[in-house]
Amino acid sequence: MAAAELRPIHTKDACPPAGPYSQALLTPHALYISGQIPALPTGSLPSGSLAYKTSLCIANLKAILAAGGSDISRVVKTTVFLTDMKNFAEVNGEYEKHFGVDGAPMPARSCVAVHQLPKGVEVEIECVALPGGAAEGRRKEAEEAELRAKGDAS
Repeated sequence: MAAAELRPIHTKDACPPAGPYSQALLTPHALYISGQIPALPTGSLPSGSLAYKTSLCIANLKAILAAGGSDISRVVKTTVFLTDMKNFAEVNGEYEKHFGVDGAPMPARSCVAVHQLPKGVEVEIECVALPGGAAEGRRKEAEEAELRAKGDAS
């Protein structure tokens, strides 16, 4: 695959990367989203229940999916990282509110217990999605509107 076929995705609407990596990479066939921790777009780590923290991870995924022209209904695989499997049920309770809804299939998934995660968080979620979908149409419309506005301004 040529480098031109790899497009890094970055949005201010999700937590900034905690290290030297892209929030996501868009290829012609898939959108690969780096693990998202329960942080706000400012990078701050709020306190709260693990369900709330899981919702923050998913909110970051949704923002990056949208920036990459996809949406949560097009996610084909997730990996959930937990520092303690005793939190499995609470994470699942929040997870199922977001994935596999409105007729979308539930993505394939792995859940892995790890010793620790970046910044001392208890949960991290990464995913792979198909590009396109409703968000792609909205992204293209926004790009076209921006080009029209630039044309009108000149």
